[in-house]
Amino acid sequence: MADENILKITKRNHLKSMITKGFVYAAAIVTFGVLVYLIGYVFAKGIAYVRPSLFAWNYNSENVSLMPALINTLIMTGTALLISTPFGIGAAIYLVEYAKRGSRTVKVIRMTTETLSGIPSIVYGLFGMLFFVIYLKMGYSMLAGACTLAIMILPLIMRTTEEALKSVPDNYREASFGLGAGKVRTIFSVVLPASVAGILSGIILAVGRIVGETAALIYTAGTVARVAGSLFDSGRTLSLHMFLLSSEGFHTGEAYATSLVLLVVVIAINTISSLIARRIGKNNG
Repeated sequence: MADENILKITKRNHLKSMITKGFVYAAAIVTFGVLVYLIGYVFAKGIAYVRPSLFAWNYNSENVSLMPALINTLIMTGTALLISTPFGIGAAIYLVEYAKRGSRTVKVIRMTTETLSGIPSIVYGLFGMLFFVIYLKMGYSMLAGACTLAIMILPLIMRTTEEALKSVPDNYREASFGLGAGKVRTIFSVVLPASVAGILSGIILAVGRIVGETAALIYTAGTVARVAGSLFDSGRTLSLHMFLLSSEGFHTGEAYATSLVLLVVVIAINTISSLIARRIGKNNG
């Protein structure tokens, strides 16, 4: 009798395990299928409109070139990361290495970070317009858009960096202290190099959000279709360029082509960043 009960329990557990395994495989297949369908749909719709004229230097009513928007996207991405990355990494270092764990200050900072992560991008855009564009008198400019995006991605970089720092074993810190290194030297010579792969992962996610943002930039960076001569000039990014073309309704095919180029840019950035993170991780390992 006891053996029969054990056998029944074993079969039941095996059945549950198979069902769970099947559900996991199905979820993975659906996710991969959605990605493939999305890429295939954008490729099929946009490949016919990817012409050399689409990459001309100047934009005009006859040739809606995406080159100015592509260059502005790179400028916007670099500027936003340059502003937000030091603050995000610095805040994460404070929370992990200096702040007392479980203190009220840590709880307040984390609650603030989670709140910032959940704010819709359109609200960031309105804030950026009121504060950067009007109050600080930046006008519709790349700098106003970059500052707004920097605030948007700050929680993402901060949380991913915090988790990366937590993943570093305490033995690394203790060994560094045992060799006579101070707190600052231990952080910059031991902890940060060991967690750089995780930090880069957060930056990659931040790049994806910057490249795909439109709502916040309409109110801050403007929609001028030319390469920004400086950070104080207005300019549209690729995602904003695609949105404007599709909303106007006159260049729908070019909008699909722009989305295809945007998709290729995002995949290329993610691939290159992942390779860099992997190589750094192997060198540190």
